[in-house]
Amino acid sequence: MALNAYMNITEIYQQFVTDINQTTWYEYVGVLMGIASVWFSRKENIMVYPTGLINTIIYIYLSFKGGLLGEASVNIYYTVMSIYGWLLWAKKDQQQHHVLQITTATKKEWLQHCCFFAVFYVVIYFALVYLKIYFALGAIPWADAFASATAFTGMWLMTKKKVESWYWWIATNIASIPLYFVKHYVFTSVYYVVLLIMAFAGLFEWLKRKKTAH
Repeated sequence: MALNAYMNITEIYQQFVTDINQTTWYEYVGVLMGIASVWFSRKENIMVYPTGLINTIIYIYLSFKGGLLGEASVNIYYTVMSIYGWLLWAKKDQQQHHVLQITTATKKEWLQHCCFFAVFYVVIYFALVYLKIYFALGAIPWADAFASATAFTGMWLMTKKKVESWYWWIATNIASIPLYFVKHYVFTSVYYVVLLIMAFAGLFEWLKRKKTAH
């Protein structure tokens, strides 16, 4: 039993070393821009969107290349929502104060968020089951659909400056760590570990900012 565990750890380490050496320059750029985007979102800084756009465009390519079609759809969605969120966050009133403020969801809104997640999960899951048969043999429908649906929900709530967006980001990051690792995007897998830590920091930061604002 101990020998098997040792062999598994050794295999994981060897895969990590092999894949990290094969990491492309644009994956590094995508990761750095992604980290910068999350850092800016934690600070409620509008630069979250231009840095995020660079990240999502790179990851659209990487996701298609790796057969992660659900994640590819997420990054296309991110790109569109980044433009939408950029406009919302930039909007100001006559006194030049930002109109959009950090808020928490009501019970009714929580139900809406869960329904939003459920609809996207079901649609993406069955789409990936079909695509796995004919186009993307390496797809992992249930895992990819979960990571994708939580990300769709998190991004939607981020554009509205909802504290709950961070809960969905945390779920996305937890799901994405092993998902990218098994696809040999090890550097991206490590990137999601960093994002997971930053998501917890972002949650506490937004809770603090909301409390201070009120």
